[in-house]
Amino acid sequence: MIAVMTGAETEDDIPFGERKTVTDFCYLLDKSKQLFNGLRDLPQYGHKQWQSYFGRTFDVYTKLWKFQQQHRQVLDSRYGLKRWQIGEVASKIGQLYYHYYLRTSETSYLNEAFSFYSAIRQRSYYYQVNREDRPELVVKKLRYYARYIVVCLLLNKMDLVKVLVKELSEEIEDYTQRFNTEDQLEWNLVLQEVASFVEVKFSELTIDMFRMLQALEREPANLATQTSKQGILEPTEKPAKRENPHKYLLYKPTFSQLFTFLSASFKELPASSVLLVYLSATGIFPSVNIESEGPFDFGGVLTNSNREFVNGEMIQKKSQSHKEMHCLHPGDLLPFTRKPLFIIVDSTNSTAYKNFTNMFGQPLVCLLSPKVYPKCVQDQSQRGSLFTLFLYSPLLAFFSVCGLNSVRQELWQSAQEFLHKVDHDIGQMIARSQAIDQAFLQFFGDEFLRLLLIRFVFCSATLRLHKVFREAQSFPESYPELPKQDMVENVILQKRILKMATLLDVQNMFWDDTVESY
Repeated sequence: MIAVMTGAETEDDIPFGERKTVTDFCYLLDKSKQLFNGLRDLPQYGHKQWQSYFGRTFDVYTKLWKFQQQHRQVLDSRYGLKRWQIGEVASKIGQLYYHYYLRTSETSYLNEAFSFYSAIRQRSYYYQVNREDRPELVVKKLRYYARYIVVCLLLNKMDLVKVLVKELSEEIEDYTQRFNTEDQLEWNLVLQEVASFVEVKFSELTIDMFRMLQALEREPANLATQTSKQGILEPTEKPAKRENPHKYLLYKPTFSQLFTFLSASFKELPASSVLLVYLSATGIFPSVNIESEGPFDFGGVLTNSNREFVNGEMIQKKSQSHKEMHCLHPGDLLPFTRKPLFIIVDSTNSTAYKNFTNMFGQPLVCLLSPKVYPKCVQDQSQRGSLFTLFLYSPLLAFFSVCGLNSVRQELWQSAQEFLHKVDHDIGQMIARSQAIDQAFLQFFGDEFLRLLLIRFVFCSATLRLHKVFREAQSFPESYPELPKQDMVENVILQKRILKMATLLDVQNMFWDDTVESY
């Protein structure tokens, strides 16, 4: 496939070396597309079978990218290489890095994806796509924007996200006006979901506070992408095999999809490892009076939405005698308790997961969100979970529950330093407790799980002291239950929380009549 760009010039008139360059480029391009499409056919679950195939795909794309850099002039004149084609190759490399990040949890690969996506925008590779009357090319551009936004969200680059969302909105509007396509509603839905997420991010705090969080808590950018003397972006060598946690991110999966991924994770779980399951979903409650107390009788969480739910509220029930098929019950997870299992449930029916039976004697812990929030924080909880915020950034959550929307940087840093001391104290309480269930201690050796346990205790203690949180349903719970006197109602911990409240001048929001002044 050779494109002759010089009028009456024939293929025989083209120098052999230039013809070979075009032929080699076409081979690499076809091979890269073949391998990339093959990746789509591989199951999304499973950790080992994709490794070698990914390596081959990355190798070909690396060769293709460098080849078009080295022979750009010939490809422009003899092949008719267009900038959007270069952008498509760069976008595919970005996708490879992103999916490798999902498989390995290695943040440097996420930064690599960001580098390639940024280069596409900075060099306007897709700029002329809108001039061509080809809707499939515009869709490539829209998909690129959607992927770029996701990567920026994961890296907390919120200023750039807002710019990209605006650009995507304009691109979608232009696309829907020019082409009468069936995917118009789907793209508008994508835009609405991203815009809603961004709105939640910025409604929690001021921009300055969010920037402070980025500076203090985010991993240092470990950019491995290199730039040549000519300033040309190059992919690094293919990612090496790592021993980082393998994770899956599922959005509204059906029960069968979720069960398949859980089964694959369970099968591949290395020795002396733990399966961590985080569930954030609408609660499903029993529709009839509970006569028995089995693991399927208390409801669970809705994994996949259907027409019976609008804004998280049930509007009808087809049959009162049958259970919702996409409800994940505690009983559904019982097969996976044959290995160490750590569960976090953020739902209005989180307490359904208190009804576990540890049948196999393996370590098992469930951290459960409050079922309801006080009216003054209900609006916030509908747009972003306070419980999850405590587990992600306890200081931000503390500010949120105290109604603090801005704070001086010096005060933020002082509070952060004090919180580190509180975390250390909580860790000592857990390690030294004589009444705590051994399951917690068995997970305490893992740095990440230890941090989650410490932040859970801090969340529970904070909400129990807060004057607004008075109902038992507004407090987090756990299975097995944590000892209250040693943990969530520990007097020393309460003093620490009151001191932090005093530091931030919000002590009037907490009960202190049962605790001696610090």
